[in-house]
Amino acid sequence: MSASKRFVKDTILIIVGIFSAAFGFKGFLLTNHFIDGGATGISLLISALTKIPLSYLIVGINLPFIVLGHRIVGRQFAIKTALAISGLALVLATVTFPNITNDNLLVAIFGGFFLGAGIGFAIRGGAVIDGTEVLAIYLSRKFGTTIGDVIIVINVMIFGAAAYFLGIEVALYSMITYLAASKTLDFIVEGLEEYIGVTVVSDKNEEIRQMIIDKMGRGVTVYSGKSGYGKRGEMKETDIIYTVITRLELNKLNSEIERIEPNAFVVMNSVKDTKGGLIKKRPLH
Repeated sequence: MSASKRFVKDTILIIVGIFSAAFGFKGFLLTNHFIDGGATGISLLISALTKIPLSYLIVGINLPFIVLGHRIVGRQFAIKTALAISGLALVLATVTFPNITNDNLLVAIFGGFFLGAGIGFAIRGGAVIDGTEVLAIYLSRKFGTTIGDVIIVINVMIFGAAAYFLGIEVALYSMITYLAASKTLDFIVEGLEEYIGVTVVSDKNEEIRQMIIDKMGRGVTVYSGKSGYGKRGEMKETDIIYTVITRLELNKLNSEIERIEPNAFVVMNSVKDTKGGLIKKRPLH
């Protein structure tokens, strides 16, 4: 993809993300004082307690994360993120959205859905409108923890504060908002079809390799290796086959491998994303 086409695509994705997140905020969450996790949750919580306009808080809360993103990710990411957050603040301040519903459960689910979609589209465009993950990356490198652990700790503190200041019921509904947002974000970023990396060790590796190419229509990588077994650690030379398929193709691959070699050693692991080769591109990728 040329640089100009990439720029146009990224810009469209970020704009769609901005309006989706703004709709989630003003059409659902703000009027019911529900919050999300991360930097958006902090902004919503402070807005509910102080009546400071959300547009100001979105910029103020995320500003340190933009600076941090420049340090640990790069200049282009920081510029895109600054523009995306500024665009979101502008839309929140100037665009009117109707209040869709006052049903608490619908507000929690669909507010989270549109907010998660907005964050996901922005990430697809190379920016973020919630800087929590930038902070999580920094802290995980500094203290040797996982990114997931850092995000969990941050959100526990946010929802604990929501329970104290806004009430237990609002905090519980806000957790539903967070779950809806995070699942929608995963769907937008990772796509409908999850990729599975499959490693096969078998005496009939050539037949399996040919089956993957001919019947599955997938490419394979063949490693030269050694297999070890038995009490004495006996070893022999073997070819190890590796391929990447979609989750929907996994059952067919397993059936074909069992037909060729029922005792084949098969290892499967989740693959976040792929590029090139014979794998179909994910939507919006």
